[in-house]
Amino acid sequence: MNPLGSSKEIVQNKLIIMYMIHKMDMPVSNNSLTRIILEMHLMNYFMLQQCLNELCESKLAALSADEPVTGNPPERTSAAASGDPPGNYILTDAGRKTLQYLVTKIPPGIRKRLDRTIPSARRKIEEDLLITAEYIPESEDKYVVMCRMRERDFTLVELKATVGTKKDALSVCDNWKKHSSAIYSEIIESLTKQR
Repeated sequence: MNPLGSSKEIVQNKLIIMYMIHKMDMPVSNNSLTRIILEMHLMNYFMLQQCLNELCESKLAALSADEPVTGNPPERTSAAASGDPPGNYILTDAGRKTLQYLVTKIPPGIRKRLDRTIPSARRKIEEDLLITAEYIPESEDKYVVMCRMRERDFTLVELKATVGTKKDALSVCDNWKKHSSAIYSEIIESLTKQR
């Protein structure tokens, strides 16, 4: 027997993941999927990662690196360093057809829980995408920090600055995420002030 569960359980877990990706109606990061599934106690972390890998290997899901990464990683290199795949999961055409055919194999109670949870999870992911801050280390004493505030389909402000330490880069990212509205107002006020 597979240490991650029975064949039936593995198939059901793959269908749950496919259902979630489909219902989210947007590319979803590994971090976001993991958070939602673990909060709902649908499966453990190892089962989730195994199922995601198998879904991609069987071409039922794919990673889309073209989409903005959800979950705001604190450092661009952190996804690669942690082993998380870069990009976001989407269903392929084959995945959508398979889900459509087998969706009834997901227990109705779990589908109802997912249907209740997914809209708020989607809103949380969208909110996280509206305010982003990340940094890229260029050398030991040079970190490029990129902060962005978006509102639906357009960017309100995009700020790129270079700082000398990782501590400063983390501080800028943290302040931007916590106080972006106030910082944005200060920037606009300063730029529009008569001098």
